[in-house]
Amino acid sequence: MYLRHLQVTDFRSWEHADLPLTPGPTVLVGPNGRGKTNLLEAIGYLATLSSHRVATDAPLVRHGCERALVRAAVVNDDRELTIELEITPGKANRARVNRGAVGKPRDILGILRTVLFSPEDLTLVRGDPGERRRFLDELLVLRAPRYAGVRSDYERVLRQRNALLKTGGKRKGQTAQDPYALSTLEVWDSHLAAAGSQLLAARLDLVADLAPHVAAAYAGVAPDSWPAKVAYRSSLGEALPAGYGTPEGERADADKLAAILVDALAAARQAELERGVSLVGPHRDELELILGETPAKGYASHGESWSFALALRLGSYELLRSEAGEPVLLLDDVFAELDKRRRSRLAEVASAAEQVLVTAAVDEDVPEELSGTRFAVSNGEVRHV
Repeated sequence: MYLRHLQVTDFRSWEHADLPLTPGPTVLVGPNGRGKTNLLEAIGYLATLSSHRVATDAPLVRHGCERALVRAAVVNDDRELTIELEITPGKANRARVNRGAVGKPRDILGILRTVLFSPEDLTLVRGDPGERRRFLDELLVLRAPRYAGVRSDYERVLRQRNALLKTGGKRKGQTAQDPYALSTLEVWDSHLAAAGSQLLAARLDLVADLAPHVAAAYAGVAPDSWPAKVAYRSSLGEALPAGYGTPEGERADADKLAAILVDALAAARQAELERGVSLVGPHRDELELILGETPAKGYASHGESWSFALALRLGSYELLRSEAGEPVLLLDDVFAELDKRRRSRLAEVASAAEQVLVTAAVDEDVPEELSGTRFAVSNGEVRHV
């Protein structure tokens, strides 16, 4: 898989950019603040319908403009598709494939697959659990696009259930619980368990499959460090069947997990009513990152944290590549952050990729292995050099 062409209009700082692309390495070089990252962000948005930098669409649209447009030609197994997204904050975004409208933007998911490594990835190790859940879910959607709908359904049901808990709970200042809200909670319990069990099962299987790739990638970039492991910690606790989420265990059974979730929600009912929030489900889970026998967060050095972040992305790349062909690799200004060994390992993987796009402030930051097509980025222009 590779991008043959990228075009953006009113996206971030770009009034317009038109970038012809080829397989192999492509390097975008220019001073910081000139829009290099914005171009990689646009590519990543086409692949995931989300940004690695912001949580909402509004910052993606150039100041003073109503909408942004991102278009790319994607070649996969000698078949070319043109995908296009119109991003309009406050309204529904619109997507097209080969100039024809599709039902929902998420219908384009799977056409382009990317793995992006950026300085922001340090938060995967040092940030809160939400960062790691997001990492899992975005990788899950890249692996199987249908889970975008499952994730959306779960989040919708969770919002509704939390609203009922706030309405029905008897807390300080309230005289009684709302009987109507209480009577409908069981219905929402079943909805939450139905969507949550699918998401949970998929995450558990993903972690089981990803774990060996992450361990191998970490050993490659930090051979003198403790071994790295990833593990899934569920809010179900000991009720989660043994072996789920591990390479040696059985595949997760969504039907079995749904029944367990329903029981767990019933057991947590009083505590949830008192707090007005759902305490059980995938939204409360954690991807544990472990070095040796200790958690990476709070214990890993700066170099070890970078190594783990890199291992998560390289592991993702290897997993996707092993299942359905190579994704496009996006490396956003990361070589300047890495020491010689980590730079060398990343360059080794990147140079073998079908297509890799690299951004750097200066030529010296880019390893020789990636000296392919080069573009200079400055003053609102992208120029081939």
